[in-house]
Amino acid sequence: MDVRVPVYIGNQAIPEFIRYCKQHGLKEFLLVADENTYPALGKAVEDALRAEGMDLLTVVLKGQEVQANEHYLVRLLLSYDLKARTFLAVGSGTITDITRFVSHRIGREFISLPTAPSVDGFTSIGAPLVVGGLKQTIICQAPRAVYADLPTLAAAPRRLIAAGVGDLLGKYVSIADWKLGSLLWGERFDEGIAARMLGAAQDCAAHASDIAGGSMESIRQLMDGLIESGFGMLEFGNSSPAGGAEHQIAHHWEMMMLADQRHAALHGAKVGVATIITAGWYAQVRGMKKSEAARRLEKMQLPKLDEEVSRIKAIFGPIADEIIPQQSEFISMTPSRFEAVKADILEQWDGVLEIAGEVPAAGEFSSWLRMVGGLLKAAELNLSESEVRLALDYSHFMRKRFTINKLRLWLGIA
Repeated sequence: MDVRVPVYIGNQAIPEFIRYCKQHGLKEFLLVADENTYPALGKAVEDALRAEGMDLLTVVLKGQEVQANEHYLVRLLLSYDLKARTFLAVGSGTITDITRFVSHRIGREFISLPTAPSVDGFTSIGAPLVVGGLKQTIICQAPRAVYADLPTLAAAPRRLIAAGVGDLLGKYVSIADWKLGSLLWGERFDEGIAARMLGAAQDCAAHASDIAGGSMESIRQLMDGLIESGFGMLEFGNSSPAGGAEHQIAHHWEMMMLADQRHAALHGAKVGVATIITAGWYAQVRGMKKSEAARRLEKMQLPKLDEEVSRIKAIFGPIADEIIPQQSEFISMTPSRFEAVKADILEQWDGVLEIAGEVPAAGEFSSWLRMVGGLLKAAELNLSESEVRLALDYSHFMRKRFTINKLRLWLGIA
């Protein structure tokens, strides 16, 4: 299935974007930006459209930290004037997700004009939103085209570029988790998509020093990798190719920060830190003999359903009622099913070790992130030790997927 959309990354993004609009008869637009992305690129896009006599409505979302939540979704929705406008997302992840959701729900298309190579969601179908306090990915639509101005991407704040690196390096873990879920839980899997996603992560790691130096070509390669990751999710139909335990932990941290009305660190920064942690878990599995795994699994007792439900309610509060049903396969296992899964883990242990062997050591991730100025420790995210532990132990409840986090809990890995 061909899910590709036109993508341009280069020095002539705005002229190419205008040419595309003329070719396709697009004349009415709603431009969405925030107070940072409007001066970075939005104003130039606005001026170019107005110079062509286009009908343009500009919405600049205000606030120190714009979030893809109910507040900003409604603000954009209320700004829409019911004309047949093509939406323009001028920004990075948050602006794109807000625009993706609103444009989809009112039946309009959108074009992405990224301002930073900070996330992999530009070409994906899903919008990670915080609704009712729960971070969840809502299936919406891909952009009809992407026009990325390379000088704007290269001029983005260093922390945004480092976040993009963190998000892309996280694919090492997400792909390993995806394979693990396929091997041990029968989850749907696509080898071709996995290979492309892993290749994007490997290219990012290989060019980390160039990205740190800010070369235009390395920024283009980083953006290419992020775009490829988005295409992987678009082709597969959900975020499984790009969101394993490292993303679940990052989402849980973000939910805690937003609930306390704290500044939430960039998504990719949190993913980078969580990738280091989850790579450490894979390293412990990689060094474990089958006999040791058998001993640990033998000690694992089937959790009681009422205790698991109580635990989820205590940790997730009002959003627990949304989480519990999607976890039913894991928390409602019969004793026979529980024993069968443990037996299957042992039977497939060589495959588990092979998957674990594809994940670089935690120290390698730290080295790559250090090169580009990324965060390395959870403490740098302004999280307490108890908050960090909470997400490590319970974030696996947030998605219906079998990841390294579920496996390491079964194996008693700290």
